[in-house]
Amino acid sequence: MKKQKYAGFWIRFLASFLDTFFLALPVGIIIYFLSDGNWFDFTQYQQNMQMAMSGNAHALDSQPQTSIKWELLFEFSVLVVTILFWGKWRGATPGKKFVHIKIVDAKTFEDITNKQAITRSLGYIPSTLLFGLGFILVLFRKDKRALHDILASTSVIYEQTNPQA
Repeated sequence: MKKQKYAGFWIRFLASFLDTFFLALPVGIIIYFLSDGNWFDFTQYQQNMQMAMSGNAHALDSQPQTSIKWELLFEFSVLVVTILFWGKWRGATPGKKFVHIKIVDAKTFEDITNKQAITRSLGYIPSTLLFGLGFILVLFRKDKRALHDILASTSVIYEQTNPQA
Protein backbone atom coordinates (compact mmCIF):
# COMPACT_ATOMS: atom_id res chain seq x y z
CA MET A 1 0.00 0.00 0.00
CA LYS A 2 1.28 3.43 -0.96
CA LYS A 3 2.04 5.83 1.89
CA GLN A 4 -0.72 8.39 2.32
CA LYS A 5 -0.02 12.12 2.23
CA TYR A 6 -2.08 13.96 4.85
CA ALA A 7 -3.71 17.26 3.93
CA GLY A 8 -2.49 20.15 6.07
CA PHE A 9 -4.20 23.17 7.58
CA TRP A 10 -4.11 25.63 4.68
CA ILE A 11 -5.32 23.26 1.97
CA ARG A 12 -8.16 22.19 4.25
CA PHE A 13 -8.92 25.85 5.00
CA LEU A 14 -9.12 26.57 1.26
CA ALA A 15 -11.43 23.58 0.74
CA SER A 16 -13.68 24.81 3.58
CA PHE A 17 -13.77 28.31 2.10
CA LEU A 18 -14.77 26.89 -1.29
CA ASP A 19 -17.44 24.72 0.36
CA THR A 20 -18.85 27.76 2.10
CA PHE A 21 -19.11 29.48 -1.27
CA PHE A 22 -20.40 26.50 -3.28
CA LEU A 23 -22.47 24.64 -0.66
CA ALA A 24 -23.47 26.74 2.34
CA LEU A 25 -24.15 29.99 0.45
CA PRO A 26 -26.57 28.45 -2.08
CA VAL A 27 -28.32 26.50 0.69
CA GLY A 28 -28.51 29.71 2.73
CA ILE A 29 -30.03 31.66 -0.15
CA ILE A 30 -32.66 28.95 -0.69
CA ILE A 31 -33.51 28.81 3.03
CA TYR A 32 -33.71 32.62 3.22
CA PHE A 33 -36.23 32.73 0.38
CA LEU A 34 -38.16 29.74 1.74
CA SER A 35 -38.45 31.61 5.04
CA ASP A 36 -39.87 34.59 3.14
CA GLY A 37 -37.17 36.70 4.76
CA ASN A 38 -38.07 35.56 8.28
CA TRP A 39 -34.80 33.67 8.92
CA PHE A 40 -33.00 36.87 9.90
CA ASP A 41 -33.47 40.59 9.57
CA PHE A 42 -31.24 41.44 6.62
CA THR A 43 -32.03 45.16 6.93
CA GLN A 44 -30.42 45.16 10.40
CA TYR A 45 -27.24 43.69 8.88
CA GLN A 46 -27.23 46.43 6.25
CA GLN A 47 -27.79 49.12 8.88
CA ASN A 48 -24.95 47.74 11.05
CA MET A 49 -22.62 47.72 8.03
CA GLN A 50 -23.47 51.32 7.16
CA MET A 51 -22.89 52.39 10.76
CA ALA A 52 -19.57 50.53 10.87
CA MET A 53 -18.44 52.05 7.57
CA SER A 54 -19.18 55.54 8.90
CA GLY A 55 -16.97 54.84 11.92
CA ASN A 56 -19.78 54.45 14.46
CA ALA A 57 -18.35 52.61 17.46
CA HIS A 58 -21.81 51.29 18.36
CA ALA A 59 -22.43 49.58 15.01
CA LEU A 60 -22.61 46.13 16.58
CA ASP A 61 -24.59 47.06 19.69
CA SER A 62 -27.80 45.66 18.25
CA GLN A 63 -27.78 42.37 16.42
CA PRO A 64 -30.43 41.15 14.00
CA GLN A 65 -33.05 38.78 15.32
CA THR A 66 -32.90 35.30 13.85
CA SER A 67 -35.45 32.52 13.71
CA ILE A 68 -34.12 29.39 15.41
CA LYS A 69 -36.47 27.27 13.28
CA TRP A 70 -34.94 28.51 10.03
CA GLU A 71 -31.42 28.45 11.45
CA LEU A 72 -31.83 24.79 12.42
CA LEU A 73 -33.24 24.00 8.98
CA PHE A 74 -30.19 25.67 7.41
CA GLU A 75 -27.73 23.77 9.62
CA PHE A 76 -29.49 20.45 9.02
CA SER A 77 -29.67 21.10 5.25
CA VAL A 78 -25.94 21.85 5.04
CA LEU A 79 -25.24 18.67 7.04
CA VAL A 80 -27.38 16.55 4.71
CA VAL A 81 -25.93 18.08 1.53
CA THR A 82 -22.38 17.60 2.85
CA ILE A 83 -23.00 13.95 3.72
CA LEU A 84 -24.60 13.37 0.31
CA PHE A 85 -21.46 14.73 -1.37
CA TRP A 86 -19.25 12.58 0.86
CA GLY A 87 -21.23 9.53 -0.23
CA LYS A 88 -21.30 10.39 -3.93
CA TRP A 89 -17.71 11.65 -4.20
CA ARG A 90 -16.11 9.14 -1.81
CA GLY A 91 -15.31 11.50 1.05
CA ALA A 92 -15.11 14.77 -0.84
CA THR A 93 -17.19 17.91 -1.08
CA PRO A 94 -16.86 20.35 -4.00
CA GLY A 95 -14.12 22.26 -2.17
CA LYS A 96 -12.18 19.11 -1.30
CA LYS A 97 -12.65 17.76 -4.84
CA PHE A 98 -11.29 21.02 -6.29
CA VAL A 99 -8.08 20.81 -4.21
CA HIS A 100 -7.80 17.01 -4.61
CA ILE A 101 -8.25 15.94 -0.98
CA LYS A 102 -10.74 13.58 0.62
CA ILE A 103 -11.87 12.19 3.96
CA VAL A 104 -11.06 8.55 4.72
CA ASP A 105 -11.13 6.14 7.65
CA ALA A 106 -8.01 6.91 9.74
CA LYS A 107 -6.95 3.25 10.05
CA THR A 108 -7.89 1.66 6.72
CA PHE A 109 -7.83 4.72 4.42
CA GLU A 110 -11.09 3.39 2.94
CA ASP A 111 -14.33 5.33 2.46
CA ILE A 112 -15.95 6.64 5.62
CA THR A 113 -19.17 5.19 6.97
CA ASN A 114 -22.38 7.15 7.53
CA LYS A 115 -21.71 6.97 11.27
CA GLN A 116 -18.27 8.53 10.75
CA ALA A 117 -19.75 11.20 8.48
CA ILE A 118 -22.35 12.21 11.06
CA THR A 119 -19.85 12.05 13.96
CA ARG A 120 -17.37 14.15 12.00
CA SER A 121 -20.01 16.73 11.11
CA LEU A 122 -21.20 16.99 14.71
CA GLY A 123 -17.55 17.13 15.77
CA TYR A 124 -17.29 20.55 14.15
CA ILE A 125 -19.27 21.89 17.11
CA PRO A 126 -16.61 21.21 19.79
CA SER A 127 -13.85 22.05 17.28
CA THR A 128 -15.42 25.48 16.89
CA LEU A 129 -16.60 26.07 20.48
CA LEU A 130 -13.10 25.52 21.84
CA PHE A 131 -12.05 28.83 20.27
CA GLY A 132 -11.21 27.00 17.05
CA LEU A 133 -8.53 24.95 18.77
CA GLY A 134 -10.06 21.77 17.36
CA PHE A 135 -9.07 22.97 13.89
CA ILE A 136 -5.64 24.24 14.98
CA LEU A 137 -4.67 20.70 16.03
CA VAL A 138 -3.98 20.05 12.34
CA LEU A 139 -0.93 22.32 12.58
CA PHE A 140 0.66 20.28 15.38
CA ARG A 141 -0.14 16.67 14.58
CA LYS A 142 1.94 14.50 12.28
CA ASP A 143 -1.26 12.92 10.90
CA LYS A 144 -2.84 16.39 10.44
CA ARG A 145 -6.05 15.37 12.21
CA ALA A 146 -8.42 17.92 13.73
CA LEU A 147 -10.57 17.24 16.78
CA HIS A 148 -13.55 16.25 14.61
CA ASP A 149 -11.29 13.79 12.75
CA ILE A 150 -10.15 12.24 16.03
CA LEU A 151 -13.75 11.92 17.25
CA ALA A 152 -14.85 10.25 14.01
CA SER A 153 -11.67 8.21 13.36
CA THR A 154 -11.12 9.96 10.04
CA SER A 155 -8.19 11.53 8.21
CA VAL A 156 -8.00 13.97 5.33
CA ILE A 157 -5.57 12.90 2.66
CA TYR A 158 -4.58 13.90 -0.84
CA GLU A 159 -6.29 11.88 -3.55
CA GLN A 160 -3.90 9.45 -5.15
CA THR A 161 -3.57 9.73 -8.87
CA ASN A 162 -2.80 6.76 -11.03
CA PRO A 163 -0.44 8.06 -13.71
CA GLN A 164 -0.68 6.22 -17.02
CA ALA A 165 2.46 4.24 -17.86
